[in-house]
Amino acid sequence: MNGGRRPLWQEETRVRRRMAEPVRTAAVRAVIIVAVTLIQAMVAFLCTLAGSWYAFPAVLCTVASTVVATWAVLDVWVTRQVWVQRHGVRSEPSSTARELRRERREARRRERRRPPEEPSRTDRAAA
Repeated sequence: MNGGRRPLWQEETRVRRRMAEPVRTAAVRAVIIVAVTLIQAMVAFLCTLAGSWYAFPAVLCTVASTVVATWAVLDVWVTRQVWVQRHGVRSEPSSTARELRRERREARRRERRRPPEEPSRTDRAAA
């Protein structure tokens, strides 16, 4: 007796990976800072409406907090980019590019292990 309606809740078939630890830490910090900034903005707005003496300092604190909140959000983005750059993204084991890199790397190692060829020992003065 569903009536052709879609269910309200659907389970995700694919599990999302967790964020990296530094990225998650930066994201939590950013959320807390943004939440405090929004509370400060509301306090500044209400104090302005009430005509309180606290309105001016509250607005100044809100402006400063907005700058800090913007910095915190950018920090999440930068931290994520740095983490991806350092640790890379997961590639499939059958990746063609990965296989080519592995072959080139082994060829370089073989070149380094090969003993250098010695110059001929002919006497140049006699030649």
